[in-house]
Amino acid sequence: MGATKTDNYTDEQNKIALLLKALGHPARIAIIEYLIKVNSCICGDIVNEIKLAQPTISQHLKELKNVGIIKGSIEGTAICYCIDETVWNQIQAYFENINLKLIEKSTNCC
Repeated sequence: MGATKTDNYTDEQNKIALLLKALGHPARIAIIEYLIKVNSCICGDIVNEIKLAQPTISQHLKELKNVGIIKGSIEGTAICYCIDETVWNQIQAYFENINLKLIEKSTNCC
């Protein structure tokens, strides 16, 4: 069997691509912004804030949780979600590193 397209890239490149793909939907961005604002919440709170159906919110939460951007803990009959700071710091570090590389090369720009 041939190599998959992801085999051509480093583990870090593949991981960042998965994280950014998960962030590639406006509802997920809204969920992340809400979680940052409230520092944790229950799924029903997100439904009230984002104004999407509960199953839709649950699917977006699942996608964010699968890649590790958010984490959840069960509290009674509800799940409390929050940002996974370790993964979020990796995303921030990636963009900070990209910005530094671009700034260093900016004098040679077209």
